[in-house]
Amino acid sequence: MANKAEMEDSSHALDLVPFFSSANHDAEMEAMTIHSILEANGISSVLVGPSQIPTLEFQVQVPRAHLEEAKKIVAEAKAAGPAAAAEAEKASEES
Repeated sequence: MANKAEMEDSSHALDLVPFFSSANHDAEMEAMTIHSILEANGISSVLVGPSQIPTLEFQVQVPRAHLEEAKKIVAEAKAAGPAAAAEAEKASEES
């Protein structure tokens, strides 16, 4: 069994850290898109933001241990662009 110090060190890997943060006019939509991409790729994320007060910041937070993987997944999705999203949607409708 792990000792107390080992358990405390590993627990910080699960701490949520901001991955995306914005107060732009389209922040809620972008945060929801990023959250969906991460969840579809098996990375748990939390969407934080008040939709009733659109001038406040929206965030997507991920566990610290998955931060680098999340960056890679979102970068790949941005590089693939809208055509890849449409193709994926079409494939999911056919199955």
